[in-house]
Amino acid sequence: MLIIPFLVVFLAMFVVPLVYSAYLSMFTSQLVGGTVFSGFANYARALQDPSFWSGLGRVCLFLFIQVPIGLGLSIFFALALDSGRVRGGKLARLLIFVPYAVPGVVATLMWGYLYGNNFGLITQLFEIVGLPGPDLLSADKITGSTMNILIWEFVGYNMIVLYAALRSIPTDLYEAAEIDGAGQWRIAWSIKLPAIRPAILLTVIFSIIGSFQLFNEPNLLFNIAPNAIGTDFSPNLYAYNVAFKNQDINYAAAIAFLLGLLIAILSFIVQTRGSRKERQP
Repeated sequence: MLIIPFLVVFLAMFVVPLVYSAYLSMFTSQLVGGTVFSGFANYARALQDPSFWSGLGRVCLFLFIQVPIGLGLSIFFALALDSGRVRGGKLARLLIFVPYAVPGVVATLMWGYLYGNNFGLITQLFEIVGLPGPDLLSADKITGSTMNILIWEFVGYNMIVLYAALRSIPTDLYEAAEIDGAGQWRIAWSIKLPAIRPAILLTVIFSIIGSFQLFNEPNLLFNIAPNAIGTDFSPNLYAYNVAFKNQDINYAAAIAFLLGLLIAILSFIVQTRGSRKERQP
């Protein structure tokens, strides 16, 4: 009885829309004949769509470049704060976490201003020292600029997750290691990191899901630099444009389902490999 309210909301807000989207993806709207059942034709079309693969390849760059950098910084900050040797630890923890509390829309607009080629702060700093400012909103730099925004936004969140896991480790393990002559780096490598492996695995899975769900940042930067970001910058942005600009909801639903299936497969692989390593002696 206690979980019935949750189940009602879960069914109404998640299961029903999901089933309805699956239903829509099985139909095709035609100029002649209206909406007709097409089976998996929309899925086959997506697998042959260069725009879908272009966006997918771009988020794979985020997965293999932005995610390791972001998680590496999160682990470093968490270990540094947990060591107790950082002055003003509470203030430092707050400052690192604050970017995550900033709404994504605000963060993207703020960084878009900083990247600006005419009045942006970065350009002005370069001009002060007599150097030409980099065009960070150009087509060849926009991917790196977007990665920087995501790192700035989510390092703090992952850091808090890892820091909380570190605080749950019994301190007597550290004392025993120090008696044996282990330094801080040795303690971090041999005790802390293995102990928080489940938390690291969780942040990896969240980061994978976040990378493939990339939407807000490129959608807002598109208004600032339309020549650098296309409508297919990420699969989510492409599905949004297909649905609400091209008015092809059926095809957009198929793209969304393919993306969700890919996220589920990758997350399952990462979780399975992580669980297997935990079971190894």
